[in-house]
Amino acid sequence: MDLLTQHARGEHTGAGSRAAVIVDASGGGRPSATTYAELESSANRFARTLAALGARPGDRIAWCGPNSLEVITLLHAARKAQVTAVPVSYRFTASEMQYVIDNSDAVVVVVDAEQAPLVASVREQLPKVQAVLVYGGDVPEGCLDLQLATAIESDAEFTPDDAPDTRSGATMIYTSGTTGKPKGAMRSAPDTATVFAMLDTLGMLGEPPIHLTTGPLYHSGPLSFAVLAHTLGGCVIVLRKFDPVAWLHLVKEHRVTDTFSAPTQLKRIVALAPGELARADLSSMRTLIANAAPVPYALKQELIEKLGDGFLYEVYGSTELGVVTVLPPADQLRKPGSCGKPYGAIQVRIVSDDGTDAPTGTPGELFIRTTLEMDGYHATTQQLTQHDREWKSVGDVAYLDDEGYLFICDRKNDMIISGGVNIYPAEIEAVLHEHPGILDCAVLGVPDEEWGERVHAILQARDGMTLDLDEVRAFVEERLARYKQPRDYEVRAELPRTDSGKLLKRVLRDEFWGDRETAV
Repeated sequence: MDLLTQHARGEHTGAGSRAAVIVDASGGGRPSATTYAELESSANRFARTLAALGARPGDRIAWCGPNSLEVITLLHAARKAQVTAVPVSYRFTASEMQYVIDNSDAVVVVVDAEQAPLVASVREQLPKVQAVLVYGGDVPEGCLDLQLATAIESDAEFTPDDAPDTRSGATMIYTSGTTGKPKGAMRSAPDTATVFAMLDTLGMLGEPPIHLTTGPLYHSGPLSFAVLAHTLGGCVIVLRKFDPVAWLHLVKEHRVTDTFSAPTQLKRIVALAPGELARADLSSMRTLIANAAPVPYALKQELIEKLGDGFLYEVYGSTELGVVTVLPPADQLRKPGSCGKPYGAIQVRIVSDDGTDAPTGTPGELFIRTTLEMDGYHATTQQLTQHDREWKSVGDVAYLDDEGYLFICDRKNDMIISGGVNIYPAEIEAVLHEHPGILDCAVLGVPDEEWGERVHAILQARDGMTLDLDEVRAFVEERLARYKQPRDYEVRAELPRTDSGKLLKRVLRDEFWGDRETAV
């Protein structure tokens, strides 16, 4: 039987009358409180609507919009209808939306009224799409087919089989496109034993959680942990779009126990005025998971100092391979630069260029053996690099210390080779993040006739501060060997990042290299 159905009927957890979703009004959210029984009814009607529009088990449906009750309802409905849900970033341009929707082979698109005009503008370029459903507002004039609110109110309930198809719960999440065109990572229902081993390691198997959506649900991390909150019979507090003041208020008001966040949002929280932070209360928080980009050690120190200790977890993982390692609260300051150790049956190994296992402390390509890996990329011959068949890599360079803790050096494609020496930008960026005036930074290799590449740093100052580049240079010289020090510095108002917090170095690199080949 479907898990939401069990919760709605009060089986095992008695969750039927409990709140399943609470939507806050901040950021333009449509405030509401929905019980498990109500969510079950809406998801069943939604699933029937999808089937009536021609979506069959195994088909793909694309959805686009900020965090909302409708998005969460759709995720449950997709599982019940046994179709694959494909998130589309609501910050995409119309052409970017068109690419993902068409490439995914979606037959139905479900879109927030806020983004509906963009989808409408490319509707004629979506020949495989049979219907576009709009929610949260009026349907724009033109070619959109139906308003979602009418559809789910008018349809009778959809009753799924007690033993749903194995494709139930499948998703296809497109990679962030940091190194090129996004690719759809197909994933069937995950291995339950490994998922619960992860939840246990993260301290999330106590009372039903109260989960806060810090990041956008179209990103794999925020989406996965919101869904897991319902798996555990918990409540999801929906923040439509991230706001640090609203975030602190919601944690305190609802006694939030867990959340998933990128470092970008955490930086904005700790940068709030002292008076705002003084009103914060994170005493209910059990698990604050940080991921999507490396978490600078200086940010961890600031988080613990300003928000409290005992709940910060860092995880390392990817859309393709899921969560691989966990660094618990006790190790946050004890293991600077580490992203933790594998859990459950997951294994990691570091492979040298000659194909042998690298010695302890020596960097090499990171390969992972896990039961959480994706089924494969959709509509492309490209797949993950393999080693001895069962071991997969997403292209990260890393090393293990003598206690088995993993340290990510950098993406293999981001490594700088200057004068034949390997330089890892992440190490330099970690030092720059320690500077009190730097909010964000990017280090990359730029063309150099003598050395092939030279180290270049792009900085973003904290609000209200001005960076003295001579002082920054002296700060770095005290902390890094000469060959790692940036030869050039520049300051920009903002750095290009995805909504999930990943730095788009490809965009920066193209400014300097154009059509030229890098030295790698």
